[in-house]
Amino acid sequence: MKGVVLGGTASGVGKTVATLATLRAFEAAGRTVQPAKAGPDFIDPSHHARVADRPSRTLDPWLQGVDGLRRNYARGDGDVCVVEGMMGVYDGSAASTAGVAAALDLPVVLVVDASAGMESVAATALGFRAYADRTEHDLNVAGVIAQRAHGGRHESGIREALPEELTYCGRIPPIEDLEIPDRHLGLHGGDEAPLPDDALDDAAETLRTDRLLDVAREPTPPATPPGEARGAAAAGEGPRIVVADDAAFRFVYPATRERLRERATVVPFAPAAGDDLPDCDGVYLPGGYPELHAEALAAGPALGSVADAAAEGTPVLGECGGLMALAETLTTVDGDTHEMAGVLPATVERRDRYQALDHVELRARRETLTAGTGDRLRGHEFHYSAADVAGDARFAFDVVRGTGIDGDRDGLTEHRTLGTYCHVHPESGAFDAFLDRL
Repeated sequence: MKGVVLGGTASGVGKTVATLATLRAFEAAGRTVQPAKAGPDFIDPSHHARVADRPSRTLDPWLQGVDGLRRNYARGDGDVCVVEGMMGVYDGSAASTAGVAAALDLPVVLVVDASAGMESVAATALGFRAYADRTEHDLNVAGVIAQRAHGGRHESGIREALPEELTYCGRIPPIEDLEIPDRHLGLHGGDEAPLPDDALDDAAETLRTDRLLDVAREPTPPATPPGEARGAAAAGEGPRIVVADDAAFRFVYPATRERLRERATVVPFAPAAGDDLPDCDGVYLPGGYPELHAEALAAGPALGSVADAAAEGTPVLGECGGLMALAETLTTVDGDTHEMAGVLPATVERRDRYQALDHVELRARRETLTAGTGDRLRGHEFHYSAADVAGDARFAFDVVRGTGIDGDRDGLTEHRTLGTYCHVHPESGAFDAFLDRL
């Protein structure tokens, strides 16, 4: 499957809108398009999935390793893959758009804000192309999409200024409806604030899918191709794992869902909507926005049932938002405090500013649900909450890189329950370890 990476000159330049318009343009041209996202993001892929009607692949060499990244790409399906970059092309110490593009050997089409420039768009693109020689990455900046560009003289001025080695791939017009509202942790999700279809259609009409296809190329294949899952269960067999899946718990990588389904019977439930905990062998509470649904979570039956199951020895894994829900209380940004499951000895408070944002590496202090003693896990953290932990609390991990719960440690543990601020990808082996322990 050929692919192309849409990289930005900086954060906020309009990569997500350009990606969504490109997905729509390929569909209008009769192509089956596979979306993907560079970096550990959960939110932009939710917009991709809505437009393309298929999950967006997560591509992050820190979370997955280079071969794992290539395997995850290879699991996609379509005529062409459109990869949305993260931040600016070269930004990111542990992972970057440039690193993802180089790992796959895919070309980069640069998304440039053209709202106040013409020839300067070409100068910017040339600078990004030349800068690749100063990095460790073998990178080909091959084309340009002009974001917020008018037609007529504005467009022709941009196109004519570009040298032959940079392909003009079209423009995104300055349409007012092409704005996605944001909040803490990023944009609103695709199911909360989708872009209007007519606005996306208008933007798609000014993109050149023929030129994007000319630029796209086949990636470097993985050394170990995707195959049969280790310990794959027959349909209806394997442990029964319950996964929270609603407005409060929405941050799950598609590959995680796939891995769980390969090895277990997965039962979704919606704690914030009033669902109780179904019968199960294990519980997974992923990240999300429990702070926005704390009142509903406190009023519903699920967290009490999770606490009962945890006390009886049922393995429970909570990541970030899941950690918050497993704590004793959760205080919102408005100062309202709500009772949570009370499994882990901590109180959690939502803060005005983010408390951690980084790629993470953890080292297991002892055997735990997702790792053996001494094992290292790589993941990602991004949260606005802070946990005040009891003095006798037990931690599962030392933090090698990142912030964790208290700067040095992550992974509160009680009974057979583990709660971390760290999100992990299934390529880390963490979910296999979790399933092995059910």
